[in-house]
Amino acid sequence: MKKFNIKVNGTAYDVEIEEVKAAPAPKAAAPKAAAPAPKAAASAPTAKAAVAAAAGETAVNAPMPGKIVKLVAAEGQAVKAGEVLLILEAMKMQNEITAPAAGTVKAFNVAAGQSVKPGEALVILA
Repeated sequence: MKKFNIKVNGTAYDVEIEEVKAAPAPKAAAPKAAAPAPKAAASAPTAKAAVAAAAGETAVNAPMPGKIVKLVAAEGQAVKAGEVLLILEAMKMQNEITAPAAGTVKAFNVAAGQSVKPGEALVILA
């Protein structure tokens, strides 16, 4: 055991420190039979090719990284400025992503359950 005198913010402390030896490595266990792998396709959200905004169209981009919780509008639906298009969860808060202008939802580039990065095009409005 080693003893030290430590001073913190003007207060003196006497400290004893015990050195701990490394424990011996445990013996390797016999390998177990591998369990069948779960189907990833059943639980992962389906991703489709992203549609880019053409001339005269508006892309609604992700303002922050997060996960898409719900698509509120539908493709082909006419929306007004300020109408909710989808719900984005970020930092345990659900954020409503709204239409910046009136138009028709041309395409969703995301699906419910998908993670997105900031600036990623979520919806294309025509």
